[in-house]
Amino acid sequence: MLKLALTSLLFSIAATAAVKTEKITYKHGSEELEGFIAYDDAIAGKKPVVIIIHDWMGPSEYTEMRAQQLAEMGYFAFAADIYGKSLRPKNAEEAAKAAGSFRNGDRKLLRARAKAAVDQASKHAQADGKKVSAAGYCFGGTAVLEMARAGMPLKGVISFHGNLGSVNPKDAQKIKSKVLVLHGAIDPYVSAEELNGFMKEMNDAKVDYQFVSYSGAVHAFSQKGAGNDPKAGAAYNEVADKRSFIAMREFLKEVN
Repeated sequence: MLKLALTSLLFSIAATAAVKTEKITYKHGSEELEGFIAYDDAIAGKKPVVIIIHDWMGPSEYTEMRAQQLAEMGYFAFAADIYGKSLRPKNAEEAAKAAGSFRNGDRKLLRARAKAAVDQASKHAQADGKKVSAAGYCFGGTAVLEMARAGMPLKGVISFHGNLGSVNPKDAQKIKSKVLVLHGAIDPYVSAEELNGFMKEMNDAKVDYQFVSYSGAVHAFSQKGAGNDPKAGAAYNEVADKRSFIAMREFLKEVN
């Protein structure tokens, strides 16, 4: 009887831990992109979608980890590829060049690549294409704000330690989604001028936004790989990481 009970318990645990993951290739024009999907197969029906946009190093185990976390929360998570399969930076210098080409150069292409991820995710059998949100880290934080500024029909966007500047602040008038910005209070890569400009942009357009600033946190505060020295300008902050995750969780509950 004991053996049977233990077998039943193990089967029950396995049935509830049914997160499915898969890497897929999709396209934007002629460019091949590599996405990563995650969802809980034990949850019946279509699931709200969360697009995850990577940092300046491109798609990684980190974005896959975040996708699996969201899947465990009941979402259909899609870790997008903005760069394309042919572009995978090997160091900070290459990453700065790659991210800069989109952030400081072609934001139209940045928006289009993000839209390709939304379209790809929305057509999956497990995805509810009418409930799509986006979360991004560093470079990805910039990207999700651009998705909102492009007027994409999203439920919400969440920027983790992303840059806030806009090429055209009037684009904020197109924002349909709610916005959550999770920011390191002493992030040296976001100037006071940029921060104040963002606030003015959101307020002038009457956007439904929240801005949370975490004391002692700098750039990349949610990423353990960033190290632990705030003086470097980018560093992990465990408290800010945990608090920002809870903020994202509650925000997604609200918008969905």
